Amino acid sequence: MTLRHIAIIIPAHNEEKTIAEVVAGAKKHGHVIVVDDGSSDATAQQAKQAGAVVLQHIVNLGKGCALKTGCDYAVREDAQKIVIIDADAQHDPKQIPEFLHALEEKDIIFGYRTFSDDMPYILRFGNRFIGKTASFLYGISLNDTQCGYRAFTVDAYKKLRWNAHDYSVESEIVSKTGRKKLRYAEIAIPTVYHNKYKGTTVLDGIKIVAKMIWWRV
Repeated sequence: MTLRHIAIIIPAHNEEKTIAEVVAGAKKHGHVIVVDDGSSDATAQQAKQAGAVVLQHIVNLGKGCALKTGCDYAVREDAQKIVIIDADAQHDPKQIPEFLHALEEKDIIFGYRTFSDDMPYILRFGNRFIGKTASFLYGISLNDTQCGYRAFTVDAYKKLRWNAHDYSVESEIVSKTGRKKLRYAEIAIPTVYHNKYKGTTVLDGIKIVAKMIWWRV
């Protein structure tokens, strides 16, 4: 399998400070596709200069939409494996080969963060609660349901293809993994929190649990 058949999707919104670093690390392992989700800064320019293919949303549509735009493009470009990582340098691209290797025997690989004091308490609590909900509703047991570092085969993506437009995309992928009975595994990743208030909020968490129940019904 050539690097061209490995698509690395990076959704980005106003990440001009870190996107070039992330692209530089990721392009060693595959074909990098950055989806600029309506940024008002130089995210797109920085990504292009770093060597990524850049797809742009005119307005901010949300992480779920950005990921789907990137994954659909990867499928059209004949990718066989897809890796998704965040644009803010919280995920180390050096671990991409671990995810790709694990995909040899699985349909989807979930990254999981070790819950240390660096992770805001509200995020630890919310993640555990969402995880228990996923286990109860869909029979899938994960250490971290909200980590954005993931990899899956193109065949799996066609079964996972989500409707969520926001941060609930992570949970919809989890629910579909359980419903479609896809083979999955987990890989531990270190994560640095540059901004404690970035990502899912308490309200987001409540909405995610409500959606998981709705999807099950």
